[in-house]
Amino acid sequence: WAAPALAPITRQVSGHTAAVRVPSGPTAAAPVPSGPEHGQPLAASVAELPVLDANGRRVPFGALFRERRAIVVFVRHFLCYTCQEYVEDLAKIPRSFLQEANVTLIVIGQSSYHHIEPFCKLTGYCHEIYVDPEREIYKRLGMKRGEEVTSSGPSPHVKSNVLLGSMWSLWRAVTGPPFDFQGDPGQQGGTLIVGPGHYIHFIHHDRNRLDHKPINSVLQLVGVQQVDFTGRPSVIHV
Repeated sequence: WAAPALAPITRQVSGHTAAVRVPSGPTAAAPVPSGPEHGQPLAASVAELPVLDANGRRVPFGALFRERRAIVVFVRHFLCYTCQEYVEDLAKIPRSFLQEANVTLIVIGQSSYHHIEPFCKLTGYCHEIYVDPEREIYKRLGMKRGEEVTSSGPSPHVKSNVLLGSMWSLWRAVTGPPFDFQGDPGQQGGTLIVGPGHYIHFIHHDRNRLDHKPINSVLQLVGVQQVDFTGRPSVIHV
């Protein structure tokens, strides 16, 4: 099933071309206005698809952002070291920053819901998280499968090199439940800005495991305060 192309809805954070085509020109980010006049409607058939929470409870996808804007990050699979390190940085976003901007942060994986709690313990992630084990929402939103070679450069959120990161992923796989890869290894993720209501304001499809959108670029689009991901202690002015 091929997802229909969406009309232009907002500028991309970078010049990458995604399934949602955006106007060319300056890429300076700005807060994304909400409402039907500014966003592309999300199909009702997609909004009604279920995601599962950590208890296996089914929640309609559209209910996650009915009342306010949300950053929704779809990850590859929970054994992926690049996803782990990206979500570790998402975990560093203070709740107060999101609350001040009235924005929800949501991660969606594609494993069984049983893996949600261990993944949160591993990454320190404490914001909203769900799974789409059938990958139906991934498919309907046009998330890619397979790895594309790109010149996007290294991700600012991935600290491990390919060898060490892959070894760590393999170790977690062989020490975990047999034959459970916690998702389709060929599935790529992406990032959306949606709501309030069923309106998409921004979408990015990851083209490979390192093609995550820089988190601060996405935060800037929704007016959330920037976060220092370098680990340096902050300077308090008195």
